[in-house]
Formats: sequence, C-alpha cells, structure tokens
Amino acid sequence: MSRRIGTLLVAVSGLSGTTYPVGTRVAIQGTGGSVDGFVDGDWLPLAWWEFADVRPEDATG
Repeated sequence: MSRRIGTLLVAVSGLSGTTYPVGTRVAIQGTGGSVDGFVDGDWLPLAWWEFADVRPEDATG
C-alpha cells in the first residue's frame, strides 16, 4: 500500500506519547474512516477528520 503526505488539522498524540500540533506533516497509509499516520517512525492512529491530504505539488515544501 502506498503512502501519501498529509497535515494534521488537530493536535494528535502518537503511540510514543508525543503530541503533534496542528500543521504537522505526516506520512499517511491506508484509506477509509481511519488510517495509519507516521511522524519520524511514531505511529498515529488517525480518523478522517484529523488530517488533510497534501497535494503532491505542495508536499516538497
């Protein structure tokens, strides 16, 4: 399954206990109502309303 880039719309806690603020870039894997998000190897279980996909042309910024 391919990964895509997203940005957090709300603060989300990762499995490590770190809370990532709004605007954090995350690698997204999966589709549907919940997906796996990753920040530097830290797993974030994300609901569809907690992130937005980043357009490919904006992902390199």
